[in-house]
Order: sequence, then structure tokens, then C-alpha cells
Amino acid sequence: MRLTAWQSAENGLAFPEGNLDDNEEQRRDFEMKPRERVTTILDHREADRVPVVMCGNHAGISKGAYEKLCRYVGLTDSSALIIDRMQQIVEPDERVLKKLGIDFRFIYSKPPRNWKPTEYSDDSYRDEWGIRWRRPPNGYWYDMVDHPLEQADVEDLENYNWPDATDAGRFEGLEREAKRLYENTDYALATALTGSIYEQSWYLRGLTKFTFDLYRNRVFAERLMDKLLQIHIAFFERFLDSVGKYVQVVFVGDDLAEQKGPSMNPAIYRTLVKPRHEKLYRLIKSKTQAKLCYHSCGSVIPFIEDLIEIGVDILTPIQVSAAKMDTQKLKEEFGDRLCFLGGVDSQRVLPFGTTDEVKDEVRKRIRDLAPNGGYILGAVHNIQPEVPPENVCTMFEAAKKYGQYPVQVA
Repeated sequence: MRLTAWQSAENGLAFPEGNLDDNEEQRRDFEMKPRERVTTILDHREADRVPVVMCGNHAGISKGAYEKLCRYVGLTDSSALIIDRMQQIVEPDERVLKKLGIDFRFIYSKPPRNWKPTEYSDDSYRDEWGIRWRRPPNGYWYDMVDHPLEQADVEDLENYNWPDATDAGRFEGLEREAKRLYENTDYALATALTGSIYEQSWYLRGLTKFTFDLYRNRVFAERLMDKLLQIHIAFFERFLDSVGKYVQVVFVGDDLAEQKGPSMNPAIYRTLVKPRHEKLYRLIKSKTQAKLCYHSCGSVIPFIEDLIEIGVDILTPIQVSAAKMDTQKLKEEFGDRLCFLGGVDSQRVLPFGTTDEVKDEVRKRIRDLAPNGGYILGAVHNIQPEVPPENVCTMFEAAKKYGQYPVQVA
């Protein structure tokens, strides 16, 4: 069905009728500012409504989906800064974020001054870790064609050309930008996701080889993870000295699970990976009052108690299509100790569902996760090019409609 449009007097953007800002005068007797709304929710209290997110490098939108969204809403210029080359994630135009009612703005570290990617004629490139990435035509750079430490031994780790975590270019202008956003806007501020230890290890080593290391070559596995921990600590010390007093959420992550279950034996996680996560997260929390948001795709259930124990405040992206990721049960078991971010199915409903199915999905996640606070609504992971723009707008319209507190969703 073709929808008519209304026109924003402020900036001329056209949005489908019924989406976004209709009937604002009928909503509530009060309305919180985004930062207050987010901090209230993250303190496990009910706000005026459920906050929403669509920005960052793991809670954002891909270039292809964003271009379609811009055309749909009448924004002729869909150019945007690429913030993640591999995934082709963009930083949306401020006008789009405002019209969708997004409660967050993100702070990103900058490229280092003393390094540039190596480009190859087959449309591949080598990143600053030494990993070579290739993509199919019109795809993403997900194909790792060179794991530089695949044949390395322990001694090689000391001589490897590691990224310079404290390169001054990474932090140039960050404090000024964070302060400007904090003092001149009402948005909640968050940092882009970084800090992988387990996942970055197998990127460097290869999944099969690093899995073997965890079980049969532990000296190498521990030395490699210790090196990554050292790099991430050095980065976060400088980064949070710049922005830590301004941000409300710090994103970290390591994918520990897959569609059907854990990527590793939880006992291996607790013995080898968890202590290193804990050291990094303790450092982060010593530098900021922000909440710590942990990203892991898949069926992450076996690790949740461990993550809470080492200081994780928020879990994302809540991959509801994965085994045992039942949002009602997650809230019942962990909701008094953990907040949730994401949850709207991006495997089937957002890309292939009708707008009515999107509304039903939003209602379910709000019903399951929003009572007593502790829930920020967004897509499970980044919004992909297959997602119709009308489904994106419907998701955020439904969040505003059904996410009003007290939650009353049948």
C-alpha cells in the first residue's frame, strides 16, 4: 500500500503519514530529554518511554539500508561518513536521527596518524592488525584471506608489528567534540564498540588454529590474549581520559556464541578469557561512570552470569533468533541485574516481514523487556541493505506508540 506523506516545516523532510511524530500533543503530560530517559532506564527505573538506538558500529545502519531510508523520507543527499569499512556502517544525518527520535549520539576514535591501510588490486585491504580482508562484488569485507599470526610461535609475538594504541591521531579533537555534545545537546552519549580479545585473537591466528591453542597450546593463547589486553588497556586509558566524563555508555564486545550455542566451552571462557575481560572492564570502570555494554551475537545464555560478575551492565544485541534467547525468560532471570539493548529481530522480521509483523515484534520485545526499566530498543545488530525503509520507520514509530510507560502492551 502506498502511503501519503507529511512535510516537516523545520527541514522539509517527507515521512510516511502515521510515522514518527504524529499526535505528539496527546502522548503524555511530560516528556523526558533523551539523556535523562536513557540514564533513568539504565538505573532500572521507568522513564516516559523506552529509549531507541540506531547509530554506532554494532547498533547502527549499513550504507545500503541508509541510502534507501534517505530516499524514502525525501532526503536527497544520502552521503554519510563510513565509520566501519568492513561492515560499511555509516553515521546517519542528524536530521534523520532527529526525525526517528534516536536517543543516542556516538563518539568515535579517529584513524591513527602513523598508519594507512594497504590497498590491493583485488578490492582487498590489509588493516592495522595485519589482517587482509576481501569482499565479493557489492558485498562487505568479511572474507579474511590472511591471518598474519597463523604460523607464529610465542617468540614471534614480541617482534610483531602491533598497532600503536596511543597514536595521537586516534584522540584528536575527541574531548572537544564530547564536551560539545554533552553541554549543547540533550542526547545520551555512547562510544563505538571495541575491546575484543577472544575474537581478535582468532582473526589474527585463524579460528581453527586459535581454537586448538585454547585447548592444546595454552601458553601461546594466553600470551596472545595478554598482548591484546595490553593494547586495549592502553587505548581505553587515553580514550576515556578524553571522553569518559561525558559518555553514558561504553560499548565493548567479543562474540562468544553462535546461532545454536556457545563458540567455546564455558569452562575455557572462565579459565582463559574471562580474567582478561575482567581486567579490561575494571580499567574502563575506573575511568568513567558510564554503564558498560557488552556485545555478543548468538546464544550467549551460558555466559551471562559471568558477564554480570565482571561488571557488564547492558547486554546487546539480544539475538532473539538464536537458541534459548527468549526475551521473557531473559528478563525474568537477569532483568534485575542486567539491562538489554536491541532485540528487534533482524534475521527475518525486519528484512522480510510486513509492517504489521514489525509492529508485533516491537510490541513483544517491549512487553517482555521494558517493565521496570532496563531496556533500550533497536535492531538486533546493524540494519542491513535488505531491510525495507518502511520497516525501519515502522519500528521506531511502534516503539514510540507502545513504549510509553506504564507499559500496556497486550
